[in-house]
Order: sequence, then structure tokens, then C-alpha cells
Amino acid sequence: MPAISTNTAANSAVRYLNINSAQETSSLSKLSSGSRITSASDDAAGLAISTRISSDVTTLQQAATNASQATAILQTADGGASNISDILARMKSLASESASGTVTDASRAYINSEFTQLVSQIDSISTGTRYSGQSLLDGTSTFATGSNVLVGSSATDTIQIKLDTLTSTALGVGTLDVSTQAGATTALTTLDTAIDTVSKARANIGAQESRFNFSSDSISTQTQNLQSANSAIKDVDIAAEQSKLSSAEVKMQASVSAESAANQMPQYLLKLLG
Repeated sequence: MPAISTNTAANSAVRYLNINSAQETSSLSKLSSGSRITSASDDAAGLAISTRISSDVTTLQQAATNASQATAILQTADGGASNISDILARMKSLASESASGTVTDASRAYINSEFTQLVSQIDSISTGTRYSGQSLLDGTSTFATGSNVLVGSSATDTIQIKLDTLTSTALGVGTLDVSTQAGATTALTTLDTAIDTVSKARANIGAQESRFNFSSDSISTQTQNLQSANSAIKDVDIAAEQSKLSSAEVKMQASVSAESAANQMPQYLLKLLG
């Protein structure tokens, strides 16, 4: 029934105008942000899953940094252990020379002087091999007893770094004396044991480093897969959303035209009174 007190057609046109405007705004927001979910109402479940995945990705990216730092620590420690191994080899050479019957006691005193200096150098290296202010090989750092490194998105995803103590005392060479033939002979046996100890320590370092390398590869793969999964949930389909926007724009124009026409209806009705 035509009426001039209530413009039902205009009210209906306004309602659809608001609906189409909201659709257009939503599509523009998604296209400009690149995200399918710009508010919780778009997909509450998807938002919850995406948020969890995003937090896991952030944690894994930090885990990758942790693994890289752990590898750097192990490489630093291995460099120090390698130097100590070289020193022990030189000490064994000096002990072998001193143990020979062709060397005089006077010469052995000179040999022992270098030998003693090398013992001190072992301690200098074990203390001076540092990472972030911590000495790695003298038994004073947290790595001497074992330190866990987070390499995943869970608190249980850890790998332990544990470094052996490689001081002269720990290696048993601190009190060696090659100023006599007997002392040099004893030193040879002790030095063989010390060399084996350092070799075992380096093998342990290498095994840990290898594990961290594989862990880094695994973290990289996990991060890539999670980012892909998150993209499927959260990222907007540009083509589909552009199609929706075009449709909303056409409806918007139609709603404006309809509203304009509806507003003219009361005037047409008033002409009937004339």
C-alpha cells in the first residue's frame, strides 16, 4: 500500500545499502591486509589455529637462532681443544727426546723448561677459550655439567651441550717433569692418555655439533611447513575476494539508485492530492 508517512521502500533500500557497504568494506579490508581473517567474526576457529601456528613459527625461528649459537659454541670449543691437542703432541715429542739416552741432563733441563711452559699454555687456552664471557674448557662454565638448548616449539625440545674439562690438571700433565730420563719415560705414558682424552673430547664436540646441524635442518623444514599451513588458513584468495568486491560495488551502486528512487516516491504520491 502506497503511503507518505512511512517510506517502506526507502527503509528496505537503506538496509540493503548498509549490507552491501559492509560487504564492500570487508572485502577492501581483506585485500589491503592480505589476510582472510581481519576480525574474529570472519573465522573464529581459523583465527585460533592461525594464532597458535604463528606463535609456533616465532618460537621455531628463535630455536633456529639457539641452534646456530650452540653450533658456534661447539666450534669455539673445538678450536681450543685442537690447539691443546697440538700442544700435547709437542710435549710428547719433547718427552720422547728427553727419554733418549743420547741426551744429557743439562739438555733435559732446557727441554723441561719448554715442557713446563707448554703445560702453562694448556691452562691459558682452556681458560681463554671463551664464548660470551664464559670459559668453555676449564670446567667453570655451565657447559661443564651440561646446559640444555631449546631447539623446538616445546619446552621439552632440547639438546644438551656438555664440554669436557681440558686443563693440565684434568689431563694429568700438570705435574709432569722431563728433566730426568725416568720422568720423561713416565710422561710419555701420561701424555698418550691425555692425547686420547682430548681426542675423545673433540669427538664428543663433533657429535653434538652434528646433532645441532641436523636440528637446524629440521627446524627450517618445520618452519616452512607451518608457514605454508598458516597461509592456507589466514591468507586471502586475491582473485576470489576481488570478485566479491566487484559484486559488492555493483550492489552498492544499485542500492544507492534504489534509495534515490524510493525517496522520490512520497513526492509522487503527494501529486495525487493535487
